[in-house]
Amino acid sequence: MEQKPVLIVGGGLAGLCCARELSRQQVPVVVIESEAEIGGRVRTDLVDGFRLDHGFQVLQTAYPEATAQLNYPALQLRPFAPGALIRTQGRFVEMSDPWRRPDKLLSTLFNGVGTFADRLRLAKLRWNVCRKTDAEIRKTPDLSTRRFLLETCGFSPDLVERFFRPWFSGVFLEKELATSSHYFQFLFRIFATGNASLPAEGMAAIPQQLAAALPAGSIRTGTKVTSVSPHAIQLEGGESLEARAVVLAVAGPEAARLSQGSITSPAACSTTCFYFAAAKAPMSQPLLVLNGDETGPINNLSVVSNVAPSYAPENMALISVSVTGEMTADLQQMESAVRQQLNSWFGSAVTTWKLLRTYRIPFALPAQPPGSLAAPEKSFRTANGLFHCGDFTASASIHGAMLSGRLAAQQVIASTR
Repeated sequence: MEQKPVLIVGGGLAGLCCARELSRQQVPVVVIESEAEIGGRVRTDLVDGFRLDHGFQVLQTAYPEATAQLNYPALQLRPFAPGALIRTQGRFVEMSDPWRRPDKLLSTLFNGVGTFADRLRLAKLRWNVCRKTDAEIRKTPDLSTRRFLLETCGFSPDLVERFFRPWFSGVFLEKELATSSHYFQFLFRIFATGNASLPAEGMAAIPQQLAAALPAGSIRTGTKVTSVSPHAIQLEGGESLEARAVVLAVAGPEAARLSQGSITSPAACSTTCFYFAAAKAPMSQPLLVLNGDETGPINNLSVVSNVAPSYAPENMALISVSVTGEMTADLQQMESAVRQQLNSWFGSAVTTWKLLRTYRIPFALPAQPPGSLAAPEKSFRTANGLFHCGDFTASASIHGAMLSGRLAAQQVIASTR
């Protein structure tokens, strides 16, 4: 008798990694994706010859799950330079990683952001997080990242406000650094030991590589699910599919809806990303630019084509500008404010930049306040028998999404033997 498949609702990274693990264990699987393309929030559009990821995203090469599951050489990864440019008090100053860019040691020591003592504290923080395991970090008090930096690490308010705040506001997508210090320490280690990189063909190359490992015919796109039960799903149009098990691999709000409240959706962290085309790049370095002053809407900026030239046509530059939160603002007014700030940074050439597309993403990441990080032994099965996975069930990252998918698959196998 033919085995019923495990049905996975959602073709993002979590759902694809769940399907991949099930397939490895010879379990038949079908992924049901409502959109025309797989990838969930990790997708790339081709617009006028430019590759536009859905919001500014990077792959951190030190993510353990990404390292285990992805073929990095096939992705043709292009790394950012370690460090950042900080726009503060009317000038750009560089904050580099002296362990990987020792030639930038003096300029980083004397860039005017923070104190000399802060540099020693940065070295101590790096040493601590790189030698501790995740289990050891979880044994320490879980504070907000802001409290951890100020109280536990002893950094000056100046360094926190002009360096850590813009950097991690762009990572967490929340401005107050209210995110778990356990998660911050995990990420700081990841940043210190790997590279922030872009696949040459765009971030969509990641889900495409995962999907390529699945059996032919195991993904259905453009298929909307209206309701689910532990052993069946109902599709828009009336079709019903029976299942060995059902896994919800969708974002928190949709998981809460389909599970009829048995899964609780976390608060959302939001972002808006503007992509501009320019005849000339405003800077030559493959560095992230941080807004070190609490003025203007911009959180961070990247000349993406400096990092991955394949993102733009020849002799053109692609610039991404990210704004954290601000979901209620009018997009035209927001663009005007962004351009005004860009003009103060780079001059009148900004008026010639062409807006290619704006991505407003209300649920870009789940909030991760202190105490929210999942333990490894977490159950991915709800009280009513559904399974679920996603970054909101593990950690708000590519690593968390991929890890949750694999662990959920293992629990499905263990529960349905």
